[in-house]
Amino acid sequence: MQEKASLELDETDLRLLDLVQRDASLSNQDLAAAAHTSPATCLRRVRRLVDAGVIERRVAILSGERLGGLTVLAEVTLDRQGAEHLAAFEARAVGDASVQQCYRVSPGPDFMLVMQVPDMAGYHALVQRLFTQDANVRNVKAFFSVHRAKFEPSVGLPRPATRS
Repeated sequence: MQEKASLELDETDLRLLDLVQRDASLSNQDLAAAAHTSPATCLRRVRRLVDAGVIERRVAILSGERLGGLTVLAEVTLDRQGAEHLAAFEARAVGDASVQQCYRVSPGPDFMLVMQVPDMAGYHALVQRLFTQDANVRNVKAFFSVHRAKFEPSVGLPRPATRS
């Protein structure tokens, strides 16, 4: 994982980030107006935030409930935790379209996965692809979502940098 240099964020940057993470479909004109800045400044700052990796990407968030399917949260423990074993499992997990999120965690299991599958047959196929065929997977503990009370992908923003 490559570290990015720390970026100082002022009030305008934070306003832009707040607006973009709530509605990434805003045009540059509308974003500039809402952030109380000029369109040129808005465009320059958003490009800087993208280039710095603060804005990773802009996406549409779809409703899994309306589209159907199962949300599965799984704890995965490996037999061997050497760097190459962790990297190999992680590469397979992130390469699978059903895996929405993949985290290495500590302590406890080695990975936490958030997965979306169409049905139990789809879950069974995922188990075969990711877990059963990998001799290094020691244990999988899966949880099936029966109700999503909250899903908020926004990130809490820091206070603006102060000038001395």
